[in-house]
Amino acid sequence: MTDHKQLTHGIDPETFDAFAEHAADNPEEVQLGLGATATYEGTCAHSLAKIDSYELGDETIARETREYTLPYGGWQEVLEAGGWVGATDRIEPIEAALSALAACINVGISINAVANGVDIERLQTRVRTDFDPAVLFSLAELKEADSVFENLTADIEIDGAGLDDDLADEWARRAPVYTLVSLAQDVQLTINTPAQVAGDD
Repeated sequence: MTDHKQLTHGIDPETFDAFAEHAADNPEEVQLGLGATATYEGTCAHSLAKIDSYELGDETIARETREYTLPYGGWQEVLEAGGWVGATDRIEPIEAALSALAACINVGISINAVANGVDIERLQTRVRTDFDPAVLFSLAELKEADSVFENLTADIEIDGAGLDDDLADEWARRAPVYTLVSLAQDVQLTINTPAQVAGDD
């Protein structure tokens, strides 16, 4: 006899509840170590980013099927105006970050909807911002970096029974990428140059 489990938005609620309970009892086992690498391709603004292994608890998980590569670049018209020869459109890192924020807000809302028994019928998040490239091109001082972005907005369209604005707002703010971009993060920059490496020997 086939076991037909009732799924909620692609999730088995019993397994979900068991995982959540396990995570609450064993938080060290569900900590994640995440990373990415971007290698410059010899053309200004062009890098090939790679995402592969990650850590879950004390285990490193790596497999060929999650070796993702992303070609980053810029906007064709802007690059052409700036003197790039043979400029083409590529994913621009800022827009990639905005798309990640939009997708992660959907993650925060949908996961918490399932956890709270709320059925979402429609969910779409649109993120946009105004960007001033002056700091990037050294036309403004680095100390002005906090004014690079203005009017960062996330417009969420959502429909579902038993849902209200306060719940959706709370769930959206639980999204990890929302935390990454909205709260102060201490990014520890380490610069490794050939001279420094030689000096360490």
